[in-house]
Parts: sequence; C-alpha cells; structure tokens
Amino acid sequence: MTLPSPRRCLGWMSLLLFGLTSLSPETEANVLDAMLLRNSGKVSIDGSKDESGGTASVSPQRLLWCHCYHHCPEDSTNNTCRTDGYCFTMVEEEDGGFPVQTSGCLGLVGSEFQCRDTGNSRLRRALECCTDQDYCNRDLHPTLPPLKPPTYVDGNIHHMALLISAVICFIILAVILIFGYFWYKRQESRPRYTISLEQDQTFIPPGESLKDLIEQSQSSGSGSGLPLLVQRTIAKQIQMVKQIGKGRYGEVWMGKWRGERVAVKVFFTTEEASWFRETEIYQTVLMRHENILGFIAADIKGTGSWTQLYLITDYHESGSLYDYLKSTTLDTKAMLRLAYSSVSGLCHLHTEIFGTQGKPAIAHRDLKSKNILVKKNGTCCIADLGLAVKFISDTNEVDIPPNTRVGTKRYMPPEVLDESLNRSHFQSYIMADMYSFGLILWEIARRCVSGGIVEEYQLPYHDLVPTDPSYEDMREVVCIKRLRPSFPNRWTSDECLRQMGKLMTECWAHSPASRLTALRVKKTLAKMSESQDIKL
Repeated sequence: MTLPSPRRCLGWMSLLLFGLTSLSPETEANVLDAMLLRNSGKVSIDGSKDESGGTASVSPQRLLWCHCYHHCPEDSTNNTCRTDGYCFTMVEEEDGGFPVQTSGCLGLVGSEFQCRDTGNSRLRRALECCTDQDYCNRDLHPTLPPLKPPTYVDGNIHHMALLISAVICFIILAVILIFGYFWYKRQESRPRYTISLEQDQTFIPPGESLKDLIEQSQSSGSGSGLPLLVQRTIAKQIQMVKQIGKGRYGEVWMGKWRGERVAVKVFFTTEEASWFRETEIYQTVLMRHENILGFIAADIKGTGSWTQLYLITDYHESGSLYDYLKSTTLDTKAMLRLAYSSVSGLCHLHTEIFGTQGKPAIAHRDLKSKNILVKKNGTCCIADLGLAVKFISDTNEVDIPPNTRVGTKRYMPPEVLDESLNRSHFQSYIMADMYSFGLILWEIARRCVSGGIVEEYQLPYHDLVPTDPSYEDMREVVCIKRLRPSFPNRWTSDECLRQMGKLMTECWAHSPASRLTALRVKKTLAKMSESQDIKL
C-alpha cells in the first residue's frame, strides 16, 4: 500500500488539530482515541516502519448509524442516517404550544456546541446527543424545560407595601372623620338659622306690631305688602323656636318676632324657584285676603356654606286642614264654615280685579288639604303658592313659573294625568283647581257627624290606589275607569250632606267645561248655610 505524501499528512494533522481546539479535553481524547490506531504501534508522519518492522497505516474514522425523524438527509433510507459525529433527539415547542420531537445526525465539527443548546427566551426546546452505539438516539427522551414564571418581587416586600398603604389610608380616613366630627359639632352648637341685626340697622320703631305694620302698608295704597327694607329687618329679628313641619320644599318653623308668633318657611337651596314664585305671588297687588295665608316678609341670607331662603307668614296653631280633620270631628256648621272659607280664598285667587292697581287672576295648581291652613276661629286660608300661575290679561298670556315641581298626583285632574290640558289657556288651570277642590270637600264632609255616625279620616281614592300612587295608578282610576271617591250611605238621609255630595260631584266632573266655578260653589254654600240658619 502506498502511504500518503508527507505534505498531505501534515495537512490532515493541521485540520485535526484545528477541530480539536474547539472541543473539551474529554471529547478531544475520545475522538483522538477513535481516530488513532488501536494497536500498539504509532503512526509515523513520514511513513516509517514501526518497531516490529511493519508499515503503520491510519484506520479510517468510525461512522455512526442514527435513527432520523424530520431531520433525515435526502439520500436516507428507512429513517436512518450516518454521521462521523453524534446521534441526537430534540423536542421543541411549536407556536400552538404543542411539543414536537425530531431526531437525526450531527456532524462532528461543532456538534459539541449544538448538543449543549437549550433554546432561548422565545423558544423552548431540549436536545440530547449520544455516540455510544448505533441508533442510540432511539433511547433518548428529552423533555421541555419548565416555563419560567414572571420575575416577581419578593412576597415579603409586597406584604410590607400593602401594610404601609393600608396604614396610611387608615390615618388619612381617621383625620377626615375627626375633622368632620368637630366641624359637625361646631355647626350643631350654632343656632340652625342665625338671625341678628344691630340696633343702628333697625327701621321699625319699638312698640309696632305686625298688624300695625301691615295695616299701614295697606292704607299707604301700595297693596303689595310691607316695604322690602321692613321685610328684611323683620326677617333678621325673628327668633326661631321649634320646627313644626317638613315637606319636599323645605321646613316650617314656629318663630317669634317681638313676642308675636310667626311661621317661617325655610326653603331648600334647590327650591329657590318655588321661594321666588311664592314671594312674587304673595306680593301681588291686592293679594291680601282673610282666606289667603297672611304674608309678612321674605328674605335671602347667605352664610358662605349655604343660602337660607325665608318666607315669613302668619302662624296658625291648628295646622293644615289635613291635620285638623284627622283629629277633629265636625258638625254641620263647622263643615260649612271650613268649606265656605276655603272656596272664598280660592275665589279671590281666581278672580281678576280690574283697576289702576288691579290684581291678575291666579290659579293655585297644587290645591290639597295639606296646603290649606285652619285658623283659630275655624275658618280656612289657602297657602303654598309656589306653583301658582298668573293670567296677564293685557297680553292674554299665561305666566307659568319656571320651577320643575309638579302638583300632587292624588289630586291631579284627568286632563293633567292624560296630558290633554291646554297649557296656553288659563281657564284650564282654573278648572283643574276646581277638580282638586271637589276632593277637598269630600275630605271635609266625611268628618261631619250625622245620626251619631262619622267616618274616619281618609285621603281621596284611599281604597283605589296605593299609599304613594304613581301617575299610572291615578290615570287608570281617574281617566280610564273614571272612578271618583264613594259616598257613605248615611249622606242620603242628611239634606246638607246630600247637597255637599252633589256639589263635589259637579266640581270633579270629567269634562273641565262641566265643572262649577269657585264663585258658583261659594254662592251655593252660602245658600246652604242660609237654609240651615247658619251664620258664616
């Protein structure tokens, strides 16, 4: 056999040494052992003989058979391949998260580094290599490394941060609560409605009573109440005594001015439109009437944190007609007195007075027993004019208040409930008042004793609608079914109550045009009193 030339041997050795520099010492030794002769002789570079005198020859490098799958060379058969390096089996994660296993052959050069591959942050895979025998990679079963959890801060730090945040929030909340408590106590210690005025601002001489002041203003010819400066002075000098009522608009207090008792209506700030409208109506020229609540003064006082809206009127200790009827039974005279005085006040409201200082016609729009007060002498006066509308006859215009409040659903006439009321026609509002007044007559008549019998007080439609009826409840009863409050059987045997029943029926007629006017009702009640020989 012809040995290769020395020059070619040197080239092989150089290539071998270059490949070995990239391998670990153990691998280098294994590869060298595989490549060197296995006999006791040594390879001679120049082709010299060994000690026994024979010629030394280099054994060809051993080739390894491997199982291949997905990584087979083009010329492979039966899923096998051959390499001078390693057999490998690899598992890697595809985009869908499913592991895929592949196997094949790795060439010797660079295989050491490839066998150490562990993927990267975006690619999970595991690779195992072997060289111990043919098809050794059949027995390799690499598994994917576990998912790396996101880097978390130490749990103790989280707990500490949470604890500190909770403590800070608790301290802030405690400070706010303590501050709020002391502020509340400070407000409580102050009078609810502070009213004070220095002596040099007083424009009312000592000894003048409210009655004197009002009579003077009436005789002066203005007819629109006390002068504004006098009103403000009275408002500032009133001492609040006790709260006597509360409604959707605000509160009612009993107060004192120079020893005289007055009623002070304190409006919520949101009800400024109602306060303004009621004040405006009360101060209408020629508005004062014995059966309309006596107006004294109105004032606005700002305290910085809120605005106080005062309306000061006469005080009537019997309260509203609603409260009075609940606790009092009536005889025929008392019934007629309440009914006649109520319709007298309503008649004055509805009537337009012509003249140099005339009075416009006014419709109440929220007439009910809670808005009628009972005086000490058993007569009534109409109150709560915050929803009233005026008729300007010069321009034929209806002056409707801008506030958003509406009337009481239980007392609403059918044309309001079914929204057929003609808002541009003032007479529509007048007739709506008469429907409500018919229900008030029913409330009064039920408390009149006849034959030793009297019914307990009830609101209209008490047996037909819930305690707090909705528009739909009232519309179904009043408009669709056209029902009205029922009469007790005993009314048929009492002439006065029978006539009262007829009167209220004509007031709450379904058609507004069929209803009686306030003047007609007033005259009818006067005749009834005359026939009963009752002086009203």
